[in-house]
Amino acid sequence: MKKKINKTLKTIRKSIVEYIITNRLFISYVILAIIGTTFVRYFTIGDFFSFKPFITDLGIILLVGGFGYFVKPKNQFKYYFIWLIIFTTIEVINSIYYKFYADFASVGYLSTVSQAETVTGSIYEKLSVLDIMYILIPIIFYVIHKKLLSSSYYYFIDKIEKGKKMVVTTILIGVLCLGYSFGTATGTDYSRLAKQWDRKYVVERFGILMFQTNDTVQVVRTKLSSLFGVEEAEAIFNEYFDNLEEHEDNEYTGILKGKNIIFVHMEGMQTYLMDLEFNGSEVTPNLNKLASEGMFFSNFYPQVSTGTSSDTEFTLLTGLMPAASGAVFTSYYDREYFTIPKYLQELGYYTFSMHGNQNTMWSRDRAHPSLGYEGMYFEESFTYEQEDVINLGINDRLFFKQAIPIVENIENTYENYMGYIITLSNHSPFKAAAPYSNLDLTSHYTKVNPDTLEEEVISVDYLSDTAVGEYIKSANYADMALGDFINYINESDAFDDTVFVFFGDHDAKLNRSEINYLYNLNPETGETYEEGDPEYIEYDYYDHELNKKTPLIIWTKNKELKEVFKGEITYYTGMYNIAPTILNMYGLYNKYTVGEDIFNAKEDNLIVFPNGNMLTEKIYYNNSTGEYRVLGENTVIDEEYISNLSLITEQRLNISNLIIVYDLLDNISMMGD
Repeated sequence: MKKKINKTLKTIRKSIVEYIITNRLFISYVILAIIGTTFVRYFTIGDFFSFKPFITDLGIILLVGGFGYFVKPKNQFKYYFIWLIIFTTIEVINSIYYKFYADFASVGYLSTVSQAETVTGSIYEKLSVLDIMYILIPIIFYVIHKKLLSSSYYYFIDKIEKGKKMVVTTILIGVLCLGYSFGTATGTDYSRLAKQWDRKYVVERFGILMFQTNDTVQVVRTKLSSLFGVEEAEAIFNEYFDNLEEHEDNEYTGILKGKNIIFVHMEGMQTYLMDLEFNGSEVTPNLNKLASEGMFFSNFYPQVSTGTSSDTEFTLLTGLMPAASGAVFTSYYDREYFTIPKYLQELGYYTFSMHGNQNTMWSRDRAHPSLGYEGMYFEESFTYEQEDVINLGINDRLFFKQAIPIVENIENTYENYMGYIITLSNHSPFKAAAPYSNLDLTSHYTKVNPDTLEEEVISVDYLSDTAVGEYIKSANYADMALGDFINYINESDAFDDTVFVFFGDHDAKLNRSEINYLYNLNPETGETYEEGDPEYIEYDYYDHELNKKTPLIIWTKNKELKEVFKGEITYYTGMYNIAPTILNMYGLYNKYTVGEDIFNAKEDNLIVFPNGNMLTEKIYYNNSTGEYRVLGENTVIDEEYISNLSLITEQRLNISNLIIVYDLLDNISMMGD
């Protein structure tokens, strides 16, 4: 019996050695490919090894590799090398993309690649050695190939390889790996894979290759279904809106009739900046003054996806969510949307947009007319030299200085107008605008001099050269420019019948560790306090997500309206609440939104995020993990509450995307029957 076992083990060892010797190129391909997929998970979501995503990635790598045995040995290198290049490209793109958005890149994002040339500074700032490391994988494979070539490996394999048998065996093992992965998947796993809203969860569960494969299928299916699935989409659309509750007026209905309105889109401005003070100086003194003089929404959240600033524009004007894949401005700009500019045009308003960048950024030259703007004042409308450029275009201070006479002329020319002004300077990389700020970020601490035994104050500036320090200084500069703008408005004879809506478009895209440095900086060492230290301030995932809120302020110098638009509004408000809220103030109503008038929804408002996360005054729910943080003391949450919110979240995301993809508003009257 013992001899039989030894003989069997010897046979197995011989088979393994023989397999390794005769499949060195294929084995190299598999090992290098799986290293790349493992690294991208580790350097993004911190998952070095989880069996299920590992086995799924391995299954795909084996399936793809199995077909390589159809190729003659001398050409197999080219086949595997091409696939390693593809895998490496996926890994590099997702690694960099994750640093910007804490998410993974959809194939639909390829439609926005043309925007990269205008944000190269931001991209270079985020690049690291780790991103270049992935490129070593195909290089190592090439080196292995050269060694095998010099050892007559391919000549030897060409004589003995049984291609068909290897194809079947390899593909079968790949199928078994995928069979295990999908066989152990839960209903939730399948649901999130199908919807692809929560990309992080899909990568955590199924790996980067299955995510990218599924995403490609979803994007292609969406494009095709927009041609063939219209009837089903219309049925879902009609059922949803037919069952909506009747619109109700509130205390603000019609209050803006006959008044002009200008939206001021403040790039990257977050609310937490308003609470910061360094050495007696506020970071955002002008924004703080606006908040004290106007109506300040202190719990306001953007709802952006891959389109970032352009998603904010779209959601604010329509009350719809960003597209599930790609950006509306680049992929779906030619659809019919019911927007604030279009409604006000119906009332005889002149509508315009203004931006100190190229009009091709985010395809605004095509998207803005589609949204209802008659006039567009972009880079060519302003006079400036190259030294006046900060980041993407003309600096905010010069931009505002030249914007005022343009808007004054519009007021003198038209009886009523609606404008949308976009700032630029506080765009990443923040080191571009930071030098224009004089804000002193020096930290101070007391130390006993060992020679004199007297206390002395030590001053050190650790913050200024960090990511969060540069952001704070950049925002301080943007706030100074905003102060100029408010002064121009107050000094002008115009704007007495104009209401301004100031809002931050999205968070700064700094990661949690970068923001944590602000809250846990040890001024003596320049390091961060660790958990357990008396000075340590906890800043976890939920703190970081809740900290992404941005300012929203309604302000005017009109004396009557000043009495209306004042005080702090603490209702949790999303970007998609702005359109229904502002339209109601004009006595208008757009049925086809997924946001609600905040003064009707009030404390019951639900904020839906593109990744399926959701926020109310009671909870912040993480769709990826199914976990949540309860907000407020004495708040009790049950499963029914979560289930109901999840259903509404899913409906809003789905309905909004159907409207975008299938152009469902095209044959509907905007003003109603």
